[in-house]
Amino acid sequence: MTALIRPATMADVPAIYQLLCDYADDGRLLARSVDEISERLRGFVVAEDHGGVRGCGSLEIFSQELGEVRSLAVHPADHGHGLGQRMVDEIEQMAQQLGLIRIIALTYVPGFFRKLGYHIIPMESLPEKVFGVCVTCPKFDHCDEIAMQKALQAT
Repeated sequence: MTALIRPATMADVPAIYQLLCDYADDGRLLARSVDEISERLRGFVVAEDHGGVRGCGSLEIFSQELGEVRSLAVHPADHGHGLGQRMVDEIEQMAQQLGLIRIIALTYVPGFFRKLGYHIIPMESLPEKVFGVCVTCPKFDHCDEIAMQKALQAT
């Protein structure tokens, strides 16, 4: 697969929304509204192949040093082609260019992130995430995601 990883545009919002809804329906991601995607579009990348969005992911910034890989999703028919890894690589580059020194991911697939250099950390070590975002999550009292972190190289 020769998908292009590129910054998302407003034209991509409906496809991103649908992809994230499919993952949210399965319980693999939290849902994001069209408005939320649109407001945070500058942080999104997409994997495009033959004019269609085959995957998406975004960078969320919490502090001058901490960012998060969020909303990472690849169309099921495209699993195993490296799109997730390529999008995470792009998100990490965005984070480095902004001067962030570490990046996290909350995930149900720790093996994927472990292969990319992330390691498991206690959720309590992320007050920026827990008290900034997680407190409004419907799963706050019974979160089953695994927190992982990676140190970024200085640019």
